[in-house]
Parts: sequence; C-alpha cells; structure tokens
Amino acid sequence: MTLRGASTGGPLYLKGIMSKKKDDFEDILEERRESSDFRYAMKCYTPVLYKGLSPCKPSAIKTLVLHSEQVQYAIKQISKDTGESCDILQEEASEILDEMGHSLRLGVVRLFALSLSKIFKALFQKVCVNEEGIQRLTQAVKEHPVVLLPSHRSYIDFLMLSYIFYNYDLPLPVIAAGMDFLGMKMVGELLRMGGAFFMPRTFRGNKLYWAVFAEYVKTMLRGGHAPVEFFVEGTRSRTSKTLTPKFGLLNVIMEPFFKGEVFDTYLVPISISYERILEESLYAHELLGVPKPKETTSGLLKARKILRENFGSIHVYFGQPVSLRTLSTGKINRFHYNLVPRHLPQRPSQDVQLFVRDVAFKMELQQIENMVLNPGVLIASLLLQNLPAMEMEHLVEKSLWLKALVQSFGGFLEWPDNLPAGKVVLSSLAVHSNIFCLLNGRVHLLDERDSDAVLTEELVMKNAVTTLMCASYRNQMVNVFVRPALVAIALQMAENSRKETIYSSFSFLRDLLSNEFIFFPESALKDFDEGCFLLNKSNAVNVTPQEIIIKEEGGEVVSFLSAMFRPFIEGYQLVCQYLLNVANETFSEKQFLSGVRNFVCQLLVSGASQCYEALSSDLQKNTLAILKSLQIVETITSDKGYIYTVNKEAVRRTRDILGSQKCSEKMLSARL
Repeated sequence: MTLRGASTGGPLYLKGIMSKKKDDFEDILEERRESSDFRYAMKCYTPVLYKGLSPCKPSAIKTLVLHSEQVQYAIKQISKDTGESCDILQEEASEILDEMGHSLRLGVVRLFALSLSKIFKALFQKVCVNEEGIQRLTQAVKEHPVVLLPSHRSYIDFLMLSYIFYNYDLPLPVIAAGMDFLGMKMVGELLRMGGAFFMPRTFRGNKLYWAVFAEYVKTMLRGGHAPVEFFVEGTRSRTSKTLTPKFGLLNVIMEPFFKGEVFDTYLVPISISYERILEESLYAHELLGVPKPKETTSGLLKARKILRENFGSIHVYFGQPVSLRTLSTGKINRFHYNLVPRHLPQRPSQDVQLFVRDVAFKMELQQIENMVLNPGVLIASLLLQNLPAMEMEHLVEKSLWLKALVQSFGGFLEWPDNLPAGKVVLSSLAVHSNIFCLLNGRVHLLDERDSDAVLTEELVMKNAVTTLMCASYRNQMVNVFVRPALVAIALQMAENSRKETIYSSFSFLRDLLSNEFIFFPESALKDFDEGCFLLNKSNAVNVTPQEIIIKEEGGEVVSFLSAMFRPFIEGYQLVCQYLLNVANETFSEKQFLSGVRNFVCQLLVSGASQCYEALSSDLQKNTLAILKSLQIVETITSDKGYIYTVNKEAVRRTRDILGSQKCSEKMLSARL
C-alpha cells in the first residue's frame, strides 16, 4: 500500500483553508443601543424579491398545495388503498395545511423586531454578521430559490436569522419548526405568524401528511415565495458538536430542480457561533438522563431571569451560496425524471441518494469551517486537561500557545489583539462565571472544596454537570483538530512508525468515531493526508514517504491533541467494558443507557475512572449506533420494540485496541 499526499508541501485541497481570509463583521446591535427600538420596528420594510415577483399570501400558497396534481394524486391513491372517500381525505388534507402552514404577518414581524431588539441587547454584548455574506445572499435571493441551512445549537437560532433578515431588508424565511412549539399557548401562533411552519418529528407512515408537507415545501420553492430554512442536523446539538445530517428535507427541496421545475436552487450554509449558549445547563442535565422539559409558555416566562446574565457575543457567518445545478453537473442524470409525469412520486435512485448524502455532509463541513471560536473555547479545552484548576498565569500562557495552534490549523478565532492576553482571558472568565472561578490566582473548573471530599453519586453528578458544560465549549473546537488528533493517537497506538500501519489505526479510529465527528464519506485517505500535513506544519512530526515520526519538539502538540480526544476514546472503551462485564444477553436502548450510566458512575465513585464525559447519553448512543453499524451489536425485533444482542468477542477486540498499553500510558500522561 502506497500513501501519497502527506508530504511537507501539503495537499492542494488544504491551500484554501490555510489562506482563508476572515470577513469583516458588523455588530447589528450597535445601532440598536443608540436609537429607538420602536422606530426600528416600524421602519419601511421593503425586502428584495425573487425576480421581482409580488409576495404570495399564505392562504394562496395553501390553495395551490391543496389543488396541486401531487396532492390530488396522493388522495386518490390513498382512497383506493383504504376505501376512504376522496372528499374526506380532501378535508383531512385541508386540516393538515391549517395545522402545519405558516401565516406570515408583517404586524407580528414588527412586534418580534421590537421585542427581540430589547431581549438581544440584554443578553448579548454583540451580534456580529459578516457583511460579504449578506451581500452574496441578497444577490442570490434575487436570482434563484434559496434554501437556508443554519447550524443548530439553540432555540435562538431561527429567531436570530429572522431578526437579521429584517435588519437587512431581506425577505423573511419560512422556517421548518417542530410540532412541540404548537403546544405553547399564544407563542406557537406568534411563531406561525413570524414565518414558522410545523412538521412532526416523524410521519410514521402517514402518506397523506407527508404528501401535503412535501408539496407545501416544494410550492414555496417553485414560486420563490420566500427563502426556506431548516436544520440539516434535524435537532439542536446538546454537545456543540455538529450532528450527523438528516436527508429527508434535503431530498424534498432538491426535487423541483431534478424535475426541471426550477432552473437552479441555491443552498446557503450558515454558521451561528455562541460565546455562551442559553441552554447550556439544560443540555448538561439532559445528557445525564434528566428528561427534556416540555415547551410551555409558562416555562418561557419563568426563563426571564436569564435576561440578567451575560451571554457574550454571537457571530453569524453566511457562507457562499452553493448552486445545486453546479453541484449536480456530471453527477446526476436528470433524464429519467422526464420519463414519467411530474406529479407521480419517484423513489430516488441510488445515485440521487448518494448525491443528497454528499451535499448534506458538504453543507455541514462548510458550517464547521466558518464557525467563529472565542477565548472561552481555548480556556475550556485547557482546563479539562488540568483539573481541577490552573494557575492564572499558566492559563494565559497556554491560551496564547493554543491560540497560535488553532490559527495555524485554519481555525476561525475571534481574539481582540488590541488587549493584553490577561484581560482577554479575564473577560472570557467573566462571561463563563457559572463554570469557571478565579480564586487566589487559580482558575477552577470543579469546586476545589470538593477535591478532598469522599466521592458520592450526588457529587459525581454535580461534577458531571460542570464538566459537560465545559466540554460543550471545547467541542466547538474539536473539528479543527480531529484529523491531526486521530493521526497523533494512531501514532501512539501503532506498533511501528510505518505510514501504512499508522493509517490502519487512523482508519479504525475514524470509522469508530464517525458518529462523533463529521467526515466526508469515503475520504479516509484525504483526511489522513490533512492530519499529517497539519502535524507536519506545526513541526510536531516528520513525514516521509514511508514513515511518520514524532519530533522531540512535537511532544507538546501530540500530547495536547491526544488528551483533547481522550474522553471519546476512553468513553467508548468504558461502554465496551460495560457490554462485556455487566450487560444482559439482550437489552433495550433504555436499559443500555441506564446500565452504562450506573456502571460509569460507580467507576467514578471508586476512582477507577475520571472520565465524566462517559456519562453523556450522546456518547453512549453514538457508541451503540456505531457498534450496530459495524455489526458488533445486532438488533432483534420483538413485541416490545427493538432489543439488542452483543458479539462479545468483537466487543473485546474493540476494547483492547482502544485500551492498548502504549496508547493509554501516553494519553494519561498528557497534561500541559
């Protein structure tokens, strides 16, 4: 096996990353702090329009959908299959549209503009938007139907985007929102009038609902009535890591182009970066098994106390609009779509399914590339490797070291260079004062008063909440480091320094962690090349055509990267250990999650492990999912749903590879 590309010159595809120019950002709250919010809300709002078309009323869109050939065909087919009359199904389709559809009203939009101005000024120091991105988006909206694909870390995401669109006189997007919001009295209807349309978490084989929903989305795209906005991740990420993409809605929005109903469609990846996330504590508790609270209006009102807290800055980066026509050229043959009438549903071919998958990953990788990191991310990463505390002076020194490493790896870092490093760190500690504490010249993550206390389950859970909140900020940075980090860990796991051996370990880790991080499908060698190039660029390793050798001066970088990803490696190892020692012959997912949590908690109490992140249900579910895909765990259908059985020999091999002595010793000793 010959591996090419991992040389000192670096692969060509990395040149763009290394030379990436940071766009200029505008703080849209600056003007709001100096002028009347009421006057702003009542401003003359004249959005740019798609090809100059007049806006279409929501009621007219519903009529178009209800009488479309697609919905009428679905009604006839369902009537034929079930014996139910077409008139009853037509009425049901009308009710679905009434429940699901948006009813955008300018008066409500102005109310949101007024309210959100006051709320955002109270919560955030800045809301920064890249001006070039707005200019590109404005041009795209005029020419083609536009689909907005933002990252999803908070409920604030869709409110923030609508606020930005109103600010820049762009047409307000219609937003795919979860049905959960309809349970909130008044709030659900206000969101509907602000542009939200609602979709269930699952259609559960409801063919009529799916037909109406899909046609509703396609009607808005075909007519260019408004930009369509949805989250490729499907739901909010509780860990600040990008979730693996969902393909359902992406299939729907591509269909008008495949069928020649629109000339092109522009996809716009949007990266929303929070210095501090509003739901950080809620997410940590959810990951530890506390049920997600139901969305209610009373719950929203009780959350008013957060208005007294400081959540730092938000950066919203509008990426380059991507032409679906350009992406599909040479990859998709649209000829077969012309062989049948457009209103007949067609199952996507394998080529189309692979194309949709690749586009989804491409959009998420662009979101990741344009995420804006802040100093709190660096502090979180350093403290997690130096629990329970670091000397302030040492933290500042290492923050500068890590800042340089992030930037050399192509990270998009917001660091005020006009201020001394100590002030930058202090400012970030103030934003995250609920996690970090500066006491007697030392910055603490965990309460040092508990460091000598006897660990109990209650104290373990208390520490876990803080650790998972801190880890969520470190996770904003993991995609900058994941490829070189996996090469660094593979170097420690491999039996020798030969490139083929190291690549084999890298591929194993990449496959095993493919639910944790976003990798473009079938690009393992390319990812390996990128990791080698970045390690070589940072002077951590020496890469030759045959070998990769850690340099003496590269130990600090390799140790840091290994330690940064140690919780994921150790977490997977602990899940494997649970499956070997404790798990029943068969078990449900609920039993698995509860069992792993109890198992890890006991290890933490006894001091046999310090891996608090293994308590995260996200990590546990990802481990189970990847073991299923690797056929190490098998799924059995029973009367009670899905149950699982384990190939213990395969689990043992996986655990042993992750827990290899050479790897464990080096990773456990990696403290800055």
